[in-house]
Amino acid sequence: MAKSPFLESVRTEIRTKQYSYRTEQSYLYWIRQFILFNDKKHPEVMGNHEIERFLNHLAVNRGVSPCSSPHLNRTPW
Repeated sequence: MAKSPFLESVRTEIRTKQYSYRTEQSYLYWIRQFILFNDKKHPEVMGNHEIERFLNHLAVNRGVSPCSSPHLNRTPW
């Protein structure tokens, strides 16, 4: 599978900030989920509306509580 230039730039940023490997994996997982949920649109063309839809989806359909995913608001992208 081809590597996404966007995800590679996020990975580079995370490593530059010396975050742990587990944090890197978690951030990349949630970023991929966000992109897939929004029909593979690039994050640069999305805004608050898409973020709110995704977070509502997680809370309502996947049972993810807001306190279990606070890092979603701190992602480096």
